[in-house]
Amino acid sequence: MPIIALIIIGAAAGFLATRLMRIDANVVTTVVIGMAGALIGGLLLRFLLTVMGMMAGFVGAVLGALLLIWLWQTYFQK
Repeated sequence: MPIIALIIIGAAAGFLATRLMRIDANVVTTVVIGMAGALIGGLLLRFLLTVMGMMAGFVGAVLGALLLIWLWQTYFQK
């Protein structure tokens, strides 16, 4: 079943990509372009989500620390 889904999604993605890039390709080339694009895009997206997940945690920690410092200076330190 996943292979059939990959072919259908690849065909749709390839069709959309070839239309956006204005490339005239046959059905097999369109499906192959879509499947390869799905593979590359999926790997890239997983990598970016992993890196951004770590970076989001760091950014959240810095923002939390800044908020805590602001609260300390505003309400507790006189």
